[in-house]
Order: sequence, then structure tokens, then C-alpha cells
Amino acid sequence: MPSRMKVQVLIAVVAALLFMPGLGAVHLFDWDEINFAEIAREMLVTGDLLQPRMAYEPFHEKPPFFIWMQAASMAVFGVGEFGARFPNAVCGIITLLVLFRMGERLHGSIFGLLWVLAYVGSILPHLYFRSGIIDPWFNLFIFLGFDAFIRATREEAPPATGHGPRFAALCGLYLGLAVMTKGPVGVLIPGLACGVYAVSRFKWPTGWLRLQVVALGTLLATVSVWAVVDLLRNGPEFMIGFFWRQVALLTTEDAGHGGFVGYHFVVLLLGCFPASFFALHELLRPTRHAHALLNDQRRWMVVLFWVVLILFSLVKTKIVHYSSLCYFPLTYLAALRLERIWRGQGFGWPRYALGMVGMLVGVLVAALPFAAMHIDRFAYLFAADPFAMGNIEADVSWTGVELLAGLSLIGAMTAAHFLHARARYRAALIATFGGTVLFIWSTLFFFIRNIEGYSQRAAVEFFEDTADERCWRLTQGYKSYVPPFYGRIMEAQPPEDVVLRGAIDRPVYLSCKITHVQQVEAIGTFTELYRKNGFVFFVREPDPATAADRTPL
Repeated sequence: MPSRMKVQVLIAVVAALLFMPGLGAVHLFDWDEINFAEIAREMLVTGDLLQPRMAYEPFHEKPPFFIWMQAASMAVFGVGEFGARFPNAVCGIITLLVLFRMGERLHGSIFGLLWVLAYVGSILPHLYFRSGIIDPWFNLFIFLGFDAFIRATREEAPPATGHGPRFAALCGLYLGLAVMTKGPVGVLIPGLACGVYAVSRFKWPTGWLRLQVVALGTLLATVSVWAVVDLLRNGPEFMIGFFWRQVALLTTEDAGHGGFVGYHFVVLLLGCFPASFFALHELLRPTRHAHALLNDQRRWMVVLFWVVLILFSLVKTKIVHYSSLCYFPLTYLAALRLERIWRGQGFGWPRYALGMVGMLVGVLVAALPFAAMHIDRFAYLFAADPFAMGNIEADVSWTGVELLAGLSLIGAMTAAHFLHARARYRAALIATFGGTVLFIWSTLFFFIRNIEGYSQRAAVEFFEDTADERCWRLTQGYKSYVPPFYGRIMEAQPPEDVVLRGAIDRPVYLSCKITHVQQVEAIGTFTELYRKNGFVFFVREPDPATAADRTPL
């Protein structure tokens, strides 16, 4: 093994090369990416660092810490895709270093590297660091706080070292940052996990109460940096609205985000491919260590995994990233199995499961560009949905070379199979995860712009073209954050009924899906401009008597 410092430098360099290139190559995606980026943009416009705003009105769904990071990034790199996604690329570098250091502390350097490989070589964990959503930082803060509390409890056990309160304070700091990033669920999840762990041991461990008091005090002090200042400056209205919005998120189903109870089981099994199959093998056939501390660590990871999975399976709103905290314990369990493979054991049944799933995914991805080149043959599948029919009419170029993405996964699975057959288990392991990294990268390179071309590009370009014009912008019949972000709205718009029918001093640009054209026409004040890819675009011109100067802002 190279020196510890050299290994960490190598991890950081590789992570930067994996996560940073191409961050600004494609528009941000509705809803979440554009939602958070728009809040950060409005923070820069208003200069108000305390209250997140959307459409220049208080946004009660999220606290400001991640928005601060995005706003700072945009202040440096400019308002755009790269600035919005850069904080998560940094998070990716830090996360991989954390996993190595944590794994090295628990099991040694090899395990630390295998944990990094399992994380970066799995599909969704890798992709999240190239996104502009909140969850990568939120999950990292929770996991750091969770680990700090585990270390605090161990420092309390005989022979006690007296360092327990220090780690408890770190726990409070990290969980406070988690709350500042996404809300109270940052405390709920680790709190539930600690309770389940205690129940599984049939006792409340000695010293926990003191540690929890320290952690809670530090957590409150951290959150107070924002909450108390806002209360003193602006009164309780925002905090009250923030509290009830968090309750609603856990108890109600957001429109369009429902799902069956096993939704997150499927997401983790397929989204965390290939680590998920090794983790499942580890859950079914647990690794037992001679050292009690390592067995206890595994128990903590299993508890965290099931608490997150069950909690968000019960929550009515089903969104892919809700279970993303599972990526940490899932890849830890996978790394336990990978370490056994590294030391000479075979893959076991995951070898065949990985081969079948990997081959199937590879074939589908390889076939997709050819299907897209002859999309008219599949138009009958979309006949019942005029909007989808409009989407597939987008002018998207497919050359056939895109099949290389699917072939890379097929090649990796094939190579891993034959290497395993020759008992070259380490090489098979590296081929499996290294090939998945190549698959992720090539899929992003060949597919992401085309996918965006079908889904939203027409609407984004329409509102981008209005960015320098003094006007109002909105959608009708569907929710979108594209108009304010890509239209660069600089002030709060009048109420919708005014913009649609009232007296206006500037043009109003409106986008709707083709399925809602009659709804817009019934308003009676808009003129259709053009149709493109399932969207229909309108303008409402102001009364000449009230029209203001329409020169660029």
C-alpha cells in the first residue's frame, strides 16, 4: 500500500476527475435541481441570507445551508448549471475521503478502498454527486453525526477515556448542519436508529443520556446560528410555516410522487447496482468478526439501513432520493463482502445475479439509440398521451455510437465472469465496479443531452430567450421552476389572475403542455406563438396605453 496521504490524494484527484467535468453540459432538470438553484439565485438577487425564497416569497420547505453553498458557488462561477452542481462535486470528493478514513479506522486500508470502490462504482451514489440536489450533503452530515455518536458511546465504555463528550459534541454539530441543510428529519432518522439499536440490545447503554444532552446542546447551538437570528430579525412567521411544512412532507403525498410500499426496495436494488447485490448477500449471510467492536459496527449499519428504508417506505410521498441515506450502510455491508472476496473467497450467487441484471441493462441501453432512430415505429405506444407524442417528435440526433455505453457494461460483466472462473477474484471485483463507473460516464456522455432534448429543452429555450426582456413568465396546467430560473425573473410577479386577465404593463409569456391548450385559449387574452415537442407557447401583449418601455433590462 502507498502511504496514507498518497492514497487520500489519489482518491481526491480521481473523484474530482469523475465528478467535475461536464457539470454544466446540460440544463438543470425540473423540479428539484432548478428549484434549489432558483432559491440560490434569488438569494443573490435579494441579498437575504436568512429566508429561502421562491418567486420572491418565503419558501418554507428547506432551510438555507445548502442554498448558501449554491449561492456562494454561483457568486464565483456565475448563475448556471456548473455553479448549481459544483457544491455536490465537492461533496463527492469529501464523501469518498470520509469513507476511506472511516473504513481504514475500522478495518484497515484495504477495506477503506473497497468501501470507496463500492460507493463510487454504484449507479445512483455516483450520479448524485453530479447533480444539484440537496441530499448528498444532507446524507453526509447525518452519517458523520451518526458515526460520531457511535464513537462517543464507545468512549464511555470501560475503560472510559473521557472523550465521549467531545464526539457527542461533534455529533450535535453534524446533525445541526443536517437540520440546517434539509430540516428536522436530519435528527429524526439518527434518533430512530439509536432507539432501535438500544431496543435490539434490550437496554439503554450506560452514559447515553449524558452524551445526548451534549449532542442536543451542540445541535441547538448550531441551528440557532440561523433560526434565532431569523426570529429576532423577522419574527416567528417563517419558522412556524417551516415547521408545518415539514410535518406535511412526512404525512401527506405530494402530487405525482406516490408509489407502492416496496418502491424504495426496488430503487436501492437496481439503483445501487452492483453494490446492492453484495450487500444483500451480506445481509443473508452475515460476516462475523472475532472483535466485538466490528460486529457492533455492523449492527449499527444494519439498523441504520432498515430504519431509513422502512421509514420512507411508510411515508406517503415516494421520491427516489428519499432513501439515499441507505447508500452509506448499504455500501458498508457490500464492502464487508468485497473484503472477503479480496481475501480469496468467490462472489457466490451474486456472480450470476450481477451477470443477468448487468447484461439485461447493457442490452437495453445498447438497443435504445436504435429504437430512438426509429421512434415512429413505437408511436402507437404513446397514442393515448398527446404530450408524450409531442416529446418524441423532438429533433434529437442519434448516430448509433451511443450503444458503446451499453456495450461497456456488457463487456465489464463478461470480463468479470471469466476472471472469476479463473479464480482471479480481485480482478473480477475491479472489473465489476470499474466497468460500472465506465458505464455511468459513457451513459451520461451519450444519453443525458438527448434525454433532456425530449423532456424539457423546448420549454427551457423558450424562457431563456426572454431572459433579457422586461416581461412576466409562467406556466399553465403544470408545475415548473424553469420560468423563474431560465427567464432570470428579478422581481415578484403580480397574482396569477392579474397576469392572466388584468391590466399589465409588459408582455406575458406562457408555456403549457399540448393537453392544456384549450384551458389557455379559454382565458381569452393569449395569442399562440408556436408549438414544439409537446409544449405550446403563448404571449399576452400589454395594452398600449399602459405598456412600459420594453428595452432589455
